[in-house]
Amino acid sequence: MSQQHYQDQFKTIIGKGAWPGTLNVKVEGESLVQYKKLRVSAGLEEGDSSSVQSHRVKGFDRDGVSFGGATAFLATIEAEGASHDCAVLIPDLTRHEDVVEVIAGVFLRESCSLADGDTVSIVLE
Repeated sequence: MSQQHYQDQFKTIIGKGAWPGTLNVKVEGESLVQYKKLRVSAGLEEGDSSSVQSHRVKGFDRDGVSFGGATAFLATIEAEGASHDCAVLIPDLTRHEDVVEVIAGVFLRESCSLADGDTVSIVLE
């Protein structure tokens, strides 16, 4: 996440550089159904895709090391009275099937006063 190549793209997608890590949010029920549609839109699964606009994050190679691409979907995250623009990020190579990775220009765990197990709301644009 902290690689300059990624940060330059995040500035274009979310309007600023991203905090150098993701907030991982477990999804269940209807939220999981909607997440699966995002995964279809990202090309990771087959089925019904989402109508939410996707943004491509291009991978790159540096010094013989490959850094993978991803698909981003703009959103807003809300928790504990705080609200931040963000993006749901789905890496091309991910093992997460029920965990959403969220990027934002701030450290979400701190700025939303989050602890493991807290509930958040992610609204896709």
